[in-house]
Amino acid sequence: MNYIFTRPAWQLAIVSGICVGFAYQPWHLGLLVYIGFIPLIHTWFNHRSRDNFKSGYLFGLIYNFISNYWMGVNSGADFSVVLLSLISAVVYLALFWGIAGAIIGALRKDVNLYLILPFLIVCLEWVRSFGPLGYAWGNLALTQTDYLPLLQNIDIVGTYGLALWIISVNVILYHVVQSGTNVKKLSLFTAIIFIGLFISGWGRMQLFEPKSDSIDIAIIQPNVDPNEKWDYSSRQETMMFMDSLYGVAISLHPDFILFPETALPTYLRLNNRVRSQLQTKVDASGIPILVGTVDRIIDTNGDKVYFNSAMYLSPAEDYEMYEKIHLVPFAEYDLFPNLFHPLEKLNLNIDRGVFRGGSDYKVFKWNEVQFSDLICYESSLPRIARQFVQNGAEILMIQANDGWLGESAGPYQHFELARLRAIENRIPVVRSGNTGISGVILPTGAVQRKIPLGVEAVFKETIPLYTSGSFYSRYGDVFATLCFVIFLIIGPLKCIKKLF
Repeated sequence: MNYIFTRPAWQLAIVSGICVGFAYQPWHLGLLVYIGFIPLIHTWFNHRSRDNFKSGYLFGLIYNFISNYWMGVNSGADFSVVLLSLISAVVYLALFWGIAGAIIGALRKDVNLYLILPFLIVCLEWVRSFGPLGYAWGNLALTQTDYLPLLQNIDIVGTYGLALWIISVNVILYHVVQSGTNVKKLSLFTAIIFIGLFISGWGRMQLFEPKSDSIDIAIIQPNVDPNEKWDYSSRQETMMFMDSLYGVAISLHPDFILFPETALPTYLRLNNRVRSQLQTKVDASGIPILVGTVDRIIDTNGDKVYFNSAMYLSPAEDYEMYEKIHLVPFAEYDLFPNLFHPLEKLNLNIDRGVFRGGSDYKVFKWNEVQFSDLICYESSLPRIARQFVQNGAEILMIQANDGWLGESAGPYQHFELARLRAIENRIPVVRSGNTGISGVILPTGAVQRKIPLGVEAVFKETIPLYTSGSFYSRYGDVFATLCFVIFLIIGPLKCIKKLF
């Protein structure tokens, strides 16, 4: 280890970036994050702000490129567009780590860095989640979904509690290596906490008992290439294929049928013929459906504006709509379309660069059961999911289309994010992906059913109902806010106080 610590700062940053980046891959290497930050911590604790910004930024570039490389394999646009999106995302996300390094460099002579670093990283993840460029997908908790007992407390502290724990372990191990004193005591202390979290988490998992009610849901995973779905030459064939899968779903006699995101190559609200055909089947079968669709309106300027939407059709009732609230920057809209508009080059006949986000946290109702829908990327955002639960949702549906990302790590990470939302809000999650991964997740994060990527499937699952909601659902990021306050008190405010 001493040999490693003698290496230049840029090499240590690369080593940490590789270790942490690999932990996000679907290779079951999540334990790497418990040692992956140690080289970076060493260089941050021993260099000035300017140097730390460079090493932190380099770490951020490497780690985010490895963990988010799937952005660059998006088949829905020209290679130049997706490459630019990947580079832009990595360059932006790396800034947070550069700034964190600079802060440590500025405070290193005045505060206890071992104490302050875990709180700083929590602040980093929390602040990074805000605004139109909010990115909670990369939170460290995503690396820990193989260890469900460790995750059970996120219904109180959110995913930020895992960030505090992971960085704290790194800091303790670094201190053990550096000081060589109290090695046994510190190691034993860490092991006891680790085992305690596992035992308490396992115990909490046993406590969640469903209510007597349940709902049978049929889930459709068509496995249709999204690049071909909107092709005029194959559109009718796609419609017939989806209709056949719909027929299979009806034959399973479920209570409800869930389609994936943008399931049909048409605008359902505007296409009265297709919508009427669906409504006729809904009325005849008595089975409601939730189907993803693109919607379009003409705004006051006479321009076409698109929504990524979901339509709910129930027997003998008018349709209801949900418009996706949080859009994906540089994938569903351009920040400055009048100046820089790469999305017009997407190989679809939809100008996604002018998509607009909705504002209504819609709660649908079926036979006294309330549910809401997260469309694709929204399932990565804790505050979106918890707002639906606050509004009364007892089940969270997720409609996704990860077909653009092939067999990269993206679809696997996306499914694991759904498990985090289930635990945070103690709510069942039902997921339909166009090409996968579809499945059912219980409020403990346990997977009841999972359909692999790249498989055509129509299946029915009985979803037990629970008393949904949690401390996190009600109060949100109280823990992250508390960590931010603690960071200010033991860091910047303490330094300011010394000046007077």
